[in-house]
Amino acid sequence: MWPLVVDYVKWQRATRQAQRSGERLPALPELVPLSINLDLTTACNYKCDHCIDWDILNQPQKHEEQELRASIQRMAERGLKSVILIGGGEPTLFPSFPSFVQFLKELKLQVAVVSNGSRNDRILQAAPYFTRGDWVRLSLDSGSNATFQRMHNPARASLTLDEICAWISKIKATNAEVELGFSFIVTWKGGMRDDVKVIENMHEIVQAAQRARDAGFDYIAFKPFLERSEKGSEVMDPKKTEERLQSVVARIAASIDEAKKLERPGFRVMESTNLRMLVQGNWTEFTAQPKTCHMQSLRQVLTPLGLYNCPAYRGVPYARIAEKDGYKDATDHAATAARTSHLLETFDASRNCAEVTCLYNGTNWWLEKLIESSADPAAMELTADRSDYFL
Repeated sequence: MWPLVVDYVKWQRATRQAQRSGERLPALPELVPLSINLDLTTACNYKCDHCIDWDILNQPQKHEEQELRASIQRMAERGLKSVILIGGGEPTLFPSFPSFVQFLKELKLQVAVVSNGSRNDRILQAAPYFTRGDWVRLSLDSGSNATFQRMHNPARASLTLDEICAWISKIKATNAEVELGFSFIVTWKGGMRDDVKVIENMHEIVQAAQRARDAGFDYIAFKPFLERSEKGSEVMDPKKTEERLQSVVARIAASIDEAKKLERPGFRVMESTNLRMLVQGNWTEFTAQPKTCHMQSLRQVLTPLGLYNCPAYRGVPYARIAEKDGYKDATDHAATAARTSHLLETFDASRNCAEVTCLYNGTNWWLEKLIESSADPAAMELTADRSDYFL
């Protein structure tokens, strides 16, 4: 991945030098992101009370599959390394989901899937195509069938956690290399999605970990509930609780400590970066962002609604880079590069993301310092390749 980062750093340095001297700004090279979140569809068969994207679900816009494949192929030829099939929608509802996974793997891309688990039969159909390093994560957020159904409101009311988890052994039997994760968004009383109060699930952290281990998942991952700010960004606002914040954090920390006692070889209990920050009490330190979000050139979100600069701004108009076919051919690619360059200049992360506990806060500051330094990035010593290109 490093050569593409070097090209970006050189372009930023040349741009800033041109700005200082009043010269004509250089065009952004026709780079592509190293990784994308790809929303195959906005269709969803759940009505989750805690869904961060419910404003853009079940929209009439759709991908033209041949255009989408052309875009991905062009990106792969120019440096794209990984694709996360996610939503904005439920990816397994895309009509040709298994064959699309096969297409991505034929392009030698790392592939991941974030699914609600309702169509694990389609995950099973795609399972033979995954290779080591690929992963599937199911958004389940509960330990009991009752809480699962209250939180997710599946279109098929009889769907249960029991049924979803029963597929894990079948998928593993088909392909033991694909890593399977159980995702748990921790919610608390007082959390809101617009005017709707979310269902609390904190009390089921340990129960969910036990269920995940017994079902054969490789890990369970806990992360905090996010809301949308007035600017459209995804933010963590734990102060909106019906009990003291310190008490909520203590309960979360104690439950996760208890859940970690269930770890064994082949099963891990994981915490997201922002959940660790919440427990440690330093989450606001990671909301101080640099003016330029460099990651928006290295990782983007492609949806039926268009191309966006960050998963935290999926569907937000001022974070839109291009149409959904922005990488389809050379002409579209050049226009997308120009728009990316414009957004890098005008999207002020220090203001727009001032409430966001950003996973890439450290990376953005590191790149900012590298751009402002005189160090030769091409001469830097690289760390060992971990073969993980999901950024």
